[in-house]
Amino acid sequence: MDKRWSLQGMAALVTGGASGIGHAIVDELAGFGARIHVCDISEILLNQSLNEWEKKGFQVSGSICDVSSRPARETLMQTVSMMFDGKLNILVNNVGGLRTKPTTEYLADDFSFHISTNLESAYHLSQLSHPLLKASGFGSIVFISSVGGVVSMEGGSIYCLTKGAINQLARNLACEWARDNIRANAVAPNFIQTAMAQPLLGNAGYKKSLFNRTPLGRAGEPKEVASLVAFLCLPAASYITGQTICVDGGLTVNGLSYQQQA
Repeated sequence: MDKRWSLQGMAALVTGGASGIGHAIVDELAGFGARIHVCDISEILLNQSLNEWEKKGFQVSGSICDVSSRPARETLMQTVSMMFDGKLNILVNNVGGLRTKPTTEYLADDFSFHISTNLESAYHLSQLSHPLLKASGFGSIVFISSVGGVVSMEGGSIYCLTKGAINQLARNLACEWARDNIRANAVAPNFIQTAMAQPLLGNAGYKKSLFNRTPLGRAGEPKEVASLVAFLCLPAASYITGQTICVDGGLTVNGLSYQQQA
């Protein structure tokens, strides 16, 4: 196999990898040959996923971790460092949470929840992983952002600001850590068929409005996000860094459209 299209011998950490987009990312990375450690807050989902990956012959281990907790993040990175002999090639900051409310109704707890879960966890884990990524000689960080970090999304102002911050973090780290052979990129999905998106996709009016604004006319599938994440981690993507790439069915580039009545 062309080494540009292989992750054989590479080590990865995927946060929130037991379900949804994270699960699909683990499938994709493992399919390219990576050894992966997965953390998740749900012991049940994690054990189910680990059994599934074992049956597929994938090299995946896992641990329970609430990444909104600073001590838990530090423990996680100690585990990963020991497991992969102080080297890490790939960090996928996938964990995210969403509470939709009008801005005037958000409380202090809502703000803390979004910042600690979506932003602080990704920032701190990137800091902690830096020596491991540098030691590997070929490091790649992928942040799972959102179209909400690029365009407005009604009822999610705090969520959107955390995702906009993640896009900027990817740019900063790409420039600051390039000398250490570490790349950083953000992937910004539209609504994807996951448990987190179901409350909104289950609203017929919201769904119709969203699909009308999306040129491809549908929500995405987790594997459609995972394929881009895997590509960004491959040696084939070695000149791509600091980018925010939307996986959105065209939503963020859709402008004014007019269909003449028949």
